[in-house]
Parts: sequence; structure tokens; C-alpha cells
Amino acid sequence: MNTPVLISTFLAVSIEVIEMVAIVVAVGVTRQWRGALAGTLAGLIVLAVLVAALGTALQRVPLSPIRVVVGALLLTFGLQWVRKGVLSVSRYGWAEGIGERQVEEGVGSGFDWTGFVLAFRGVSLEGLEVAVIVVAFGAADHAIGSAAIGAAASVLLVGALGAASYRVVARIPRRALQLFVGALLTTFGTFWAAEGLGADWPGGDLALVWLGAFYIAAALVLVRVVSYWRRGTLRRLRAQNPLTEGASQ
Repeated sequence: MNTPVLISTFLAVSIEVIEMVAIVVAVGVTRQWRGALAGTLAGLIVLAVLVAALGTALQRVPLSPIRVVVGALLLTFGLQWVRKGVLSVSRYGWAEGIGERQVEEGVGSGFDWTGFVLAFRGVSLEGLEVAVIVVAFGAADHAIGSAAIGAAASVLLVGALGAASYRVVARIPRRALQLFVGALLTTFGTFWAAEGLGADWPGGDLALVWLGAFYIAAALVLVRVVSYWRRGTLRRLRAQNPLTEGASQ
């Protein structure tokens, strides 16, 4: 057992697994757990096949094109959810918890392929990066076994914490959750797409923190602006025709 390799792999992999779990939990809570978990399982199966087939050749897999595609997808969905969240919160306020209901309209009781694709892409990309870390750390000191154990421990620990966080996330008001999950997906989408295009983020993965804070702050500002605009519009309508007051409500 190579302890330094095990610990180094555990810490490096934990960053990637945190990102993976964040996406899965966000998609599961806001859309449908069945689709999100199915996408997660499919991503892990594809990853296992790749690792078994390619082995050390994973070090030569070009991650940049994959990051661009996955980042663009998450950015598209994230911005859509931010827009819906801003409009919903500005009109109805922050109240109303999500409980066991879905935030996204139109998900229905059938299988949610959008949630499946989002979870699958997120797990596949992060899982591929985890595999590259394991191969790189393990091959450097001829300790693939120690690196694999460190990665497995990270996946189990962070995954368990993510599963436990579901109850906490479910208590967040429904509309707030839609807004914040949209900001989260937009954050990951921006980060990965820019990395795929060759950008170097200050602080590496820590850039996700300030990038996420920026998107959340921007969303909150938009809520205030849209709320102010909506109230002003309603006041003008009521002044022009008092009969529109009941209709506008």
C-alpha cells in the first residue's frame, strides 16, 4: 500500500466527485430522481467500460472537446432555469417548498430524458477525469491499486454525503431552488466550456466558488429589477384602468 499516493488521489478525486454529486443532486431534486439516477448509472457503466478497455491509454484522451460539449449543454439548461426562476420569484415571491414535487414544469410522470442526459454528461465527464487522475497518480509510482482505493474511498464518502444532503436541499423553497440550481449548472457549464477552449481559471477548481457567487448575485439582482419593473407596470395599468387590477392578479 502506497499511502502518499492513496491520500493524494483521494484529495484530487474528491474535488471532481463533489462536482459530480452536486450536478446529480441538483438534477434529481429539481426534475426527477429516476432520470438523474439512471443517467448516473449509465455514466458509471460507460466509464467502467472505458477504463477496462483503455487502461493507461486514458492519459492520452483529449478532454478539451468533451468539456466544451458538456459545458455548452449545462450552460444552455442552466440559463433557461435561471430565467424561469427569476420570472417565477419576481412574480410570486420566494415562498412555497418543493417537498416531493418537481420544479420543472412538463416533467410529468414519465421518464425524464433531459434529467438523464444532464446527469449522464456530468458523471461521464467528471468520472473520466477521475479515471485519468487514478491512472496518472498510480502509474507515476507504480501504485495503481493504492490510487484506485483512494478514488473509491472518495466516491463512497462524498457520494454518501451527497445522498444525505437530499433532505436538506428538499427543504429549500421551490422557486429559490430552481433559481440556485440554474446558477449552479450555469457555473459548471461556463467553467468546463472555457477550460475546453483553453482558458486557465485563476485558482483552478476554486474558481467555481467565485464564479457561482457571481451568477447567484446576478440572478438576485435580476429578481429585484424584474420585480421593480413588474410593480411599475401594474401601477400604470391600474392608473389607466382600475378594472385591470383584478385581472392582473
